[in-house]
Amino acid sequence: MAIAQMAKVMIVSHRSQASELLEALQDEGICQILNAEQAMVTKDMPELTAAAERPKDIEGLLNRLQKCIASLKNYAQGRKGLAAVFSPKTIVDEKAYSEVVSDRGILQIIDRCEQNEAAIEEAKDEIEHLQGTLEMLRPWLSLETPVEEIGQLKTTSCWAGFLPSVQFEQLSENASQLGLAIQKVGASANKYACIIVALKEQADQVQRTLHSAEFEMVSFEPMTGTVAELIQLYSEKLDEAKKQLHNRSEKAASLSQSLVKLEMLYDYYENLLNREQARDTAPATQHTVIFEGWVKQKNYKRLERIVSRFGAASVTRIQPAEGEQIPVEIENKNIVKPFELITRLYGMPQHYNIDPTIFLAPFFGLFFGICLGDAGYGLTMIVATALIVRKMQGDKKLVWMLGICAVFAVLVGALTGGWFGDAIQQFVPAMDPLRKKLMWFDPLEKPMLILGISMGLGYFQLMTGLVVAFVHNLRQRDYAAAMFEQLTWLVMLNSIVILGLSKAGVVPVEIGKIFARVAPVPAVAIVLFSSREGSWAARLGMGAYNLFSSVFYLGDVLSYLRLMALGMVGAGLAMAINIMAKIALEIPYGIGIIAMVVVLVIGHGFNLVLAVLGAFVHTMRLQFVEFFPKFLVGGGKLFEPLCKEYKHIYIERPRNELQELQV
Repeated sequence: MAIAQMAKVMIVSHRSQASELLEALQDEGICQILNAEQAMVTKDMPELTAAAERPKDIEGLLNRLQKCIASLKNYAQGRKGLAAVFSPKTIVDEKAYSEVVSDRGILQIIDRCEQNEAAIEEAKDEIEHLQGTLEMLRPWLSLETPVEEIGQLKTTSCWAGFLPSVQFEQLSENASQLGLAIQKVGASANKYACIIVALKEQADQVQRTLHSAEFEMVSFEPMTGTVAELIQLYSEKLDEAKKQLHNRSEKAASLSQSLVKLEMLYDYYENLLNREQARDTAPATQHTVIFEGWVKQKNYKRLERIVSRFGAASVTRIQPAEGEQIPVEIENKNIVKPFELITRLYGMPQHYNIDPTIFLAPFFGLFFGICLGDAGYGLTMIVATALIVRKMQGDKKLVWMLGICAVFAVLVGALTGGWFGDAIQQFVPAMDPLRKKLMWFDPLEKPMLILGISMGLGYFQLMTGLVVAFVHNLRQRDYAAAMFEQLTWLVMLNSIVILGLSKAGVVPVEIGKIFARVAPVPAVAIVLFSSREGSWAARLGMGAYNLFSSVFYLGDVLSYLRLMALGMVGAGLAMAINIMAKIALEIPYGIGIIAMVVVLVIGHGFNLVLAVLGAFVHTMRLQFVEFFPKFLVGGGKLFEPLCKEYKHIYIERPRNELQELQV
């Protein structure tokens, strides 16, 4: 439930062992390596240089592998549907993985795949060309003259082409005046295939006329024979090209059986590339490579054990340079860990600040539950998340978080009587007494109560943010900030609230009078001391502005009314769906039951998706805009250790090895 403490380290290795050392560090995934531009040692010792050579051979191989994998996936008989969505990676055991990456013969599959893909593309281009040629020839099928004889007249010029139907009619009517003869051969869409003949001395004038008539000339070169013969010839060629494409596709399907092996190779060389880049960009001398970086303090001993396995390498702790940005990683208990997703979406806190996850988690879950506000929807989400977690690979934080939020939705829905809207009252009235026993109140009957609860929870969260900042500043021994930036606001705002409650008759008037006298004291302190830099005139001006900013707290509190609005809108839409389903039930001949089920499933499914999306987005907004600014300083740099990442596969390790890693 805190920001992990980091240690700055320097690892010095002889060049001969640098690659093996990096592989060991990558296996453990505990150390972030800085390049020469980031490392402070290069600023102290400018003579150190980095090779800065790109491993082009590995990059080229990865590019080829990526293209082969993308191509073969089109022919592979893989998993379909939800299984492919939630479990896209292939699970392989470590022994099989080692055998594949050490077998250099597998690289030949890439050559065969590339050759076959090139043949497939060639066949596709040929098919496209032949289909275009046949499409051009078909309108000329009735032409009995061999195409090579068109235009070979001594005294006349001849053109073959397409004319729009309107232009054809006009040219036909005025053919004699224009000095041409026109003959329709066939038709294609709204155009006519035609032959146009004119005397050679009038050829230029006729060509200008044809150009203005949108005449599309057709050339049959280098074809010979009649159109019927040509269509038969090109049809045979098309059949042969399709056969070639089919054969090549079958070969691709056969090659796709090696897809998993290629995916293993891709992930292997991707990790190798990361190691090579880390080595080549690290500062170095003629014989040594210097790896400057970061490790969690709790993992420093583990790092020492790794480096000690290499006789020509050593590791020491060093002090961070003044002003150097320390990378940040947050660590939380299992119940809170899923909510790290929200913190990471906002951005990491600064290393000297607070991890907000543990503070936002209960608020996020409760606010999400209020926005969803339906026990039936919450139970549906719990079942869905349970199924997804079992099938899903990779990071499951989002699913777990939604499952926890669904529990809050069930609690809120039970207390407010929402079970798929008013489905119990409409369809299962026998269970209504039980629903009422669980209810606290009905928001539709008492909207002011849910309004007050929403604003009260919002005010409580804002005060929590100020308290968190106050305690943190005390721990950092920044007493002035704790006193004049948090405590003064806590006292003043709460005094104003208590005064307002006394006016409303909620608390005794005498208590209200006491806090009416207390409120001006922190207000004066805010004006005088909330800004502590610059001249006194600047301080007072900024202090007055800060005091005026108290009106923004009212806006922040009002922003929490979205909790009430979303909950009531979702409930209203659910009730409308139930009404439509009940109307559908009245359809005779047994169709009504089917129609009712369809309306309920589709309607509530749609409403659930909208409600979940709205609840997530608006609850997240309340954290980012209203809550976090009260205590969180963002802009931290994420801790990114060198580790092995697998894009396509999961490596399944033996159970005893997993236990050793955990220890």
